[in-house]
Amino acid sequence: MPLLDMYQRPGFLLRRAHQISAAIFEANCSAMGLTQAQYGALMVLKEEPGIDQTRLARALAFDKVTVLRVLRGLAQRGLVVRELSQSNRRQMSLCLTSEGEQLLRQTTAPVQEAYEQLMAPLTLNQRSQFIALLQQLTDGLGDQARAAFVPLARQPSGG
Repeated sequence: MPLLDMYQRPGFLLRRAHQISAAIFEANCSAMGLTQAQYGALMVLKEEPGIDQTRLARALAFDKVTVLRVLRGLAQRGLVVRELSQSNRRQMSLCLTSEGEQLLRQTTAPVQEAYEQLMAPLTLNQRSQFIALLQQLTDGLGDQARAAFVPLARQPSGG
């Protein structure tokens, strides 16, 4: 296979796109010292206080080692606390601290700026198509991933 063909393969382009996405995110959030993985963990903990480590890993499609590394870093910074679960004493319950909640609020604008910067080369219609195609790809091949993805169930709205 000629090198030019390799550069046009989906795997190469997806890896390159991920590198660019991570660089843009980290540049926009450097003042907060957050990676995409840490931000994702904070977002899940905001939506699901008290979640256990296994469910957090699945909600982010992380393996156990990655989620442990992310949580360790967040805990060392005082952004997350781990406590014994009230419902299952063999599990740890995870929650944001007030510092974690504050940091998450501070990330709103930089995260949105990173998203806009990443999607800037695409028209609004292309953005929708791009997300739909990525969703179709990940839904269709998700069972082949190394880490399970189990999104958190949406809570029914009041009423």
